[in-house]
Amino acid sequence: MTTPPPVPGPLSTPMPDPRSGGIALDYGGMHALVSDLVLPRGASMHVMSAMETARELIRHSFYRYEFATVAVTHSLLALEHVLAERLGASDPLHALIRRATDAGLVPAALAAELDRGRLLSDRLTRGAVSSAALGPARAAVMVRAVFDAVDLLLRPLPTAETTATAGGARPVGGLARLWEEHRRALFPEGFRGVGFDGVDLVLLDADVAGLVRGELDGGLDDGGIASLWGRIADLDKVVPLINEEYGASYFTRLRTMAQVAVAPHTPAAI
Repeated sequence: MTTPPPVPGPLSTPMPDPRSGGIALDYGGMHALVSDLVLPRGASMHVMSAMETARELIRHSFYRYEFATVAVTHSLLALEHVLAERLGASDPLHALIRRATDAGLVPAALAAELDRGRLLSDRLTRGAVSSAALGPARAAVMVRAVFDAVDLLLRPLPTAETTATAGGARPVGGLARLWEEHRRALFPEGFRGVGFDGVDLVLLDADVAGLVRGELDGGLDDGGIASLWGRIADLDKVVPLINEEYGASYFTRLRTMAQVAVAPHTPAAI
């Protein structure tokens, strides 16, 4: 005669993860952290599911700290899907973010935050960081950037009348703001004298800054444009290799600023 398995006892109540302490007094308090993560209208079920799951993972990080990092990586599934659909492209995520920025669909500052999430996901894939890389508060900031970007990308394209500038002048306000942010930021001290893949980071920073300043002061000539494209290629190589948070943020912003500066000189797609 087969003996039936024992009847399981009542499930134990999940215990708060002590690493998430200080975020909320109890699980209900996690609602304040995600209350502004509102699902955008017009998203597909695939996108809505990924975004809602990311939001709930942050909420449940009260019980499991690692859920916060997973929330960021899961939200990128929605971002990549919406970007690919809006741009009609199947490029890697970093290229889709860049194209959306160049096209004016996503502000440069928001794109920089999205790229920080992408870099985290890349480092997680390579085993450079663990799933405990982020706490709930920082994860909420990154996931909020995805929610904001998806909301913008789902809006109708602006008409020619709404995007025209007075006298046909090139819009430089976004570049000027990025330049001011970069000018006030301290160079990451630990990266002086450091090079990645043959690229000296101090010289890279100085070169990009000089070229951006030239664009703001009246526009780059053909040689300056070519040089800036070359430095963007260098940034594309080195940024994924930087696994220190402030350094990654600094050079991600530098790359975004360079991309915004060169965007007016990018030939329109035929």
